[in-house]
Amino acid sequence: MAQKWWTLTAVVTGVFMLVLDITIVNVALPYIGLDFHAPLSDLQWVIDAYALALAAGLLTGGSLGDLWGRRRLYAVGTAIFTVGSLLCGLATGPLLLSIARAGQGIGGAVVWATSLALLGDAFRGRDRGTAFGIYGGILGIAAAVGPLLGGVLTSGLSWRWIFWVNVPVGIVVIIVTLTKLRESSNPAASRPDWLGFLTFGGALGLLVYGLIGSADGWAEPEVYGSLIAAGVLLVLFLVLEFKQKRPMLDMRLFRKPTFTGGLIAAFGLNASVYALFPYLVLYLQQQLGQSAAEAGMRFLALTAAMFVASTIAGRLTSTVPVRLMIGGGFVLIGVGILLMYGLTPSSGWTDLLPGMIISGAGAGMVTVPLASTAVGVVDVSQAGMASGINATARQVGIATGIAALGAIFTSQLRDTAADHLRDTPLAAQAQHLADGMGASTGPGDASLAGLPATAAELVDQAARTGFVDGLNLILVIGAAVAFVSALFSLVLIRRRDFVPPPPAPAPAPASAAATHGV
Repeated sequence: MAQKWWTLTAVVTGVFMLVLDITIVNVALPYIGLDFHAPLSDLQWVIDAYALALAAGLLTGGSLGDLWGRRRLYAVGTAIFTVGSLLCGLATGPLLLSIARAGQGIGGAVVWATSLALLGDAFRGRDRGTAFGIYGGILGIAAAVGPLLGGVLTSGLSWRWIFWVNVPVGIVVIIVTLTKLRESSNPAASRPDWLGFLTFGGALGLLVYGLIGSADGWAEPEVYGSLIAAGVLLVLFLVLEFKQKRPMLDMRLFRKPTFTGGLIAAFGLNASVYALFPYLVLYLQQQLGQSAAEAGMRFLALTAAMFVASTIAGRLTSTVPVRLMIGGGFVLIGVGILLMYGLTPSSGWTDLLPGMIISGAGAGMVTVPLASTAVGVVDVSQAGMASGINATARQVGIATGIAALGAIFTSQLRDTAADHLRDTPLAAQAQHLADGMGASTGPGDASLAGLPATAAELVDQAARTGFVDGLNLILVIGAAVAFVSALFSLVLIRRRDFVPPPPAPAPAPASAAATHGV
């Protein structure tokens, strides 16, 4: 097999694992929570630790690849991701699992940042288009099958296998990378912007920490202290980027409204529909009593619609304006999420079905043109940075979205449950019991311990009512994020901001062709 196809094989296999690990974990969260007796905040960190490490490391990973060699860094990143996966499966508690997930994210950032550069170096001409088409298709398949595969592994073996399955695959990718791929680098590459990396990563970590902690109240010193510190670090990051000669984030890119619109769309996509995934999974499993495999099957309605719509969107990008596709896709996401609104304790999973299909189709419509928007408004020399910034915005969206929605969900669950219990013989204990619901992996679990059967039933009813009220509230918020993203996309994304593609090279003269044996 030609070297370029070995490159494609190694790259798409590695990136398949990364995307899979964004969605595969969701259906395992209730099982992880039960095994570790972990509160919702710990489960949020299982997802956010991975997303934050990805977001913080993407731009720096690309710089390191340019400087030290992309093949070498791709192998190193895959090794870090593989070791992180092994440690995830061996974790004995939520803290160790979150730390190992962050390790996965660091390795994943390096892999993701160098993957497109490896393909760009290995493929030329028509084959490059084929390679990038396969690359995009594999990403879509990974996102689609993640919940199903996670459910099958979790129900059939253990949640630990959703991580261990990466280990043999990662080892094969490392071997292929080191033995079959050609090294490439950028002789003119500058040193990574370490100050930018540290300030940006610190700001994100503190922001998410504060948002997750706000479920216990905004007045807590660690909450407002974290948020203030995050704001200070973010301002410092922006100042540093303005002053750097070769920053990780070129602030001049924001002079084009389309670039800003693309970032808002990238953030909004993950902060809306993707950030709702964990809470929909918790609803299917904790409220409806479905297994991980059953929940994964149900989620195919959303992810399959996403895959089909992205395939159709790929064919429409040459005829339909980008802003209409992205804006229209967000409208579908918002409408689909609102169709899931109105759940009650007696609702079934089919009440989610129409909304899952429509919101999934909307997400698929947004994803394809969003990728072209990320790089289509900049010069070829800045395409890597622009693509990395767009991918970073998506990871920031899912990390902050999950954190913020989780805090709102937990607060609403407690308030509704407490109000419900105040009309029962348990009125004197209402707030204490409601606080226990918010702190447990299953809304009523911590509150049911030691209660008589009649009281336990009242608490369970309050917990179920609180859960669906909390879920309904964050569904409305997710829909609002989608509609706002639609508005910004329609206003900011403009055809005239796109940079014309470089002209195709002129045909070689006959004498030159003969000289080169063509």
